[in-house]
Amino acid sequence: MKNSNIYAGYRYPTQIISHAVWLYHRFTLSFRDIEELLAARSIVVSYETIRQSCKKYGSIYCNQIKNSRGQLGDTWYLDEVFIKINGVLHTLWRAVE
Repeated sequence: MKNSNIYAGYRYPTQIISHAVWLYHRFTLSFRDIEELLAARSIVVSYETIRQSCKKYGSIYCNQIKNSRGQLGDTWYLDEVFIKINGVLHTLWRAVE
């Protein structure tokens, strides 16, 4: 997260809080899964602390993701498929949003 002063006065450093919130909102992980991932990196945080952090900072983080992602429909991809019909090779094109 860009604005680190929202974490002022809390026990854990900014990087740990933002990483836990990022893991929860970016992937389909439970709070206990995040607790285990952080424990594997020698960071002892309870799942309840992660839940409270996600509840408090989750909306801020989700708004930043939505703003940085861009509008739907900005990018179009062209998909092509080659099919043989009666021994003749045909190309099918379609636009994919």
